[in-house]
Amino acid sequence: MSELMSQLWTPELQTALTVIVVCLVILYVLSIIWVARDAYMRGTMWYIWAIVALVPLLGVIAYCLLRPPLLQIDRDEQELEVALKQRELMKYGECAACGYPVEADYVMCPNCHQRLKNLCSTCHHALDPSWNVCPYCTTPVNAGSGRRSHAR
Repeated sequence: MSELMSQLWTPELQTALTVIVVCLVILYVLSIIWVARDAYMRGTMWYIWAIVALVPLLGVIAYCLLRPPLLQIDRDEQELEVALKQRELMKYGECAACGYPVEADYVMCPNCHQRLKNLCSTCHHALDPSWNVCPYCTTPVNAGSGRRSHAR
């Protein structure tokens, strides 16, 4: 039996087996580094995932199954997009009388014809009912008309 083993265990086979073991060790170390780096980029506790990845193969599989779906930079970008859309939507409102969507510079609701804002008598810009001076031309706004439209 030992003669058969000595015939099979050639230097070429020893070299091939050594190369395979070295490649597996390199893949193992690289998988731990990848898990730690990817977890860091996704905003999770990367050091815990690096410890989990020390379990050969199962740690990497567990991380791949449980990792957050988005990178931190992608989440930040989505939050910025949502904030921008909310800010754009704040330019619009709805009529207090009928609920019809109106833009910020509408003077009258196109649906129910409710007066939404006053007009400056000098420059004819739409004015918020709470303003007492036109910010466009510095003309004082008639306080009586401001109260009347604000009370509606």
